[in-house]
Amino acid sequence: MDCVYICLRRRPAVPPPAAGEVAEVLGILWAHATPEDGLEHISGRLEGDRIDLMMYFRSPGPASPAGHRPLQQATALLGRSHRASPALRRRYFPPAGVPDPRD
Repeated sequence: MDCVYICLRRRPAVPPPAAGEVAEVLGILWAHATPEDGLEHISGRLEGDRIDLMMYFRSPGPASPAGHRPLQQATALLGRSHRASPALRRRYFPPAGVPDPRD
């Protein structure tokens, strides 16, 4: 299993996090995960102006493509979730490397 730490930064004009926000973000990520992502587990924690995420992915097997890169998988999943979720777009900046639709 491969572990990736990644975070989303909170937009400055957004109200403080509400109870259950971490669970909501994790649910959004799970809703947009595909079997190809190889996601096994996610945990999260609010920390100041960001949400910290630990994402666990299946390690590549012998038949896996050589391009298995957990950080890229995590960024792709976060980007896909951010584009599809109004709640994530409203509260958080997109992950690094993903264009901000508000610009």
